Amino acid sequence: MKPKFETRAIHAGCEPDPGTGAIMTPIFQTSTYVQESPGKHKGYDYSRTRNPTRAALEQNIASLEEGRYGLAFSSGMSAAAAITQLLDSGDHIVCCDDVYGGTFRLFENVLKRYHLECDFVDMTQVQSLEAHIKNNTRLVWLESPTNPLLKCIDIEAVAHITRKHHILMAVDNTFATPFFQKPLNLGADIVMHSTTKYLNGHSDVIGGVIVTSDQDVNERLLFLQNAVGAVPGPFDCFLVLRGIKTLAVRMERHGENAIKVARFLENHPKVKRTIYPGLESHPEHAVAKKQMSGFGGVITFFIKGGLEAARDFLERVKVFSLAESLGGVESLIEHPAIMTHASVPKKIREKTGITDDLIRLSVGIENVEDLIEDLGNALEG
Repeated sequence: MKPKFETRAIHAGCEPDPGTGAIMTPIFQTSTYVQESPGKHKGYDYSRTRNPTRAALEQNIASLEEGRYGLAFSSGMSAAAAITQLLDSGDHIVCCDDVYGGTFRLFENVLKRYHLECDFVDMTQVQSLEAHIKNNTRLVWLESPTNPLLKCIDIEAVAHITRKHHILMAVDNTFATPFFQKPLNLGADIVMHSTTKYLNGHSDVIGGVIVTSDQDVNERLLFLQNAVGAVPGPFDCFLVLRGIKTLAVRMERHGENAIKVARFLENHPKVKRTIYPGLESHPEHAVAKKQMSGFGGVITFFIKGGLEAARDFLERVKVFSLAESLGGVESLIEHPAIMTHASVPKKIREKTGITDDLIRLSVGIENVEDLIEDLGNALEG
């Protein structure tokens, strides 16, 4: 019998400590390990290479994504960078046009210095992807839902194209989490997360993770993980493992709250447009329904009155906290153009749709009536 998701979230990779019977995975706060003889050890020789607490987290997240291999990193961006280090100078990446600002900065301002090309494409129109594939294209990168405009890209359709052209496909699954979406089962080669967000869920750690079922890709990433060394400490791994144990119940509540908040905003006279994959008005609602079992906790909306109205509104919220990041138990709110996506040039932001009247919500697990009342009061001023 294969245990269900909720059971694996609690138990996968986590065994009682054989020495003490401790039910929680110990924090192996050590840099090195004693060897019986040169090269003869218990599977661990140096904690940059491998650590038992980290190994438990890697096994756990691999199980949840239904992949064979998991690799933990010190941040979501270090996980993303490791994936791009699979490429060589002169290679080409196709990335979705609406993408986290840090990912855009990595692709546009860092990788280009090493002669890696990148085109940003609206992948909701799958045919546009094929038109941008070149002879040197080696990686297709996408988010679904995207950040911050919550576009939903047909992962299975994109995978059909990448496999036809023998191109690696990586999906940032941070917003959906493996509870709501499993990109490997839809044809992706690599899945990554910022574990800072929903997987940890408590806004107290920075981390990243990669999952794949491809043995060759895993071996190359293992080499990079050790050679470059952007690994998380054991306490950070312990915190993420602790958070994952409640992932299922938290995601259910995030989703229940978010759809109610989204419907409230969609009908509010001071809101121009509300974007949430669970709303029937979402342009890719059918795609989201096809590949997701729930729609997550992130909502974006356009407020009437432009930047001044957005700033006034953000200064008035009380239950929502004005802060970058998302995915914690507490509700957060932010202004993408000034905060999370400030590294994207204004001209590109506006072309993509990240305008000064756009606001992003990370709906937490508080009482939803309190959240709606807070937004209503702030909108009314």
